[in-house]
Amino acid sequence: METTVHSINLIVSDPDVRGGRPCIAGTGVRVTDVVMAMLFHNQTPGEIAAGYAVSLAAVHAALAYYYEHKAEIDEDIRQQIKTARELKEQRLGSKPPFLFG
Repeated sequence: METTVHSINLIVSDPDVRGGRPCIAGTGVRVTDVVMAMLFHNQTPGEIAAGYAVSLAAVHAALAYYYEHKAEIDEDIRQQIKTARELKEQRLGSKPPFLFG
């Protein structure tokens, strides 16, 4: 009997979609979005699927992709968090214009 390796083609990278980051096929939902929903928001795969209106299989494919590429995805998440903090600090440091002069 010959061994067959089956590929599940649910994760794609397209330079024109979300900066080329890996996404669930046919959507703009990044693998990092799925991972952050699970790790930081304690959502189950079912909750993530419902929240992003994608299949449960797609969520599991994103998580499988994450575990296969954990170091690079974790680094991407760290960079996203760093950028968000920097933008927040810039916003907090600025004062909105007064409505009444």
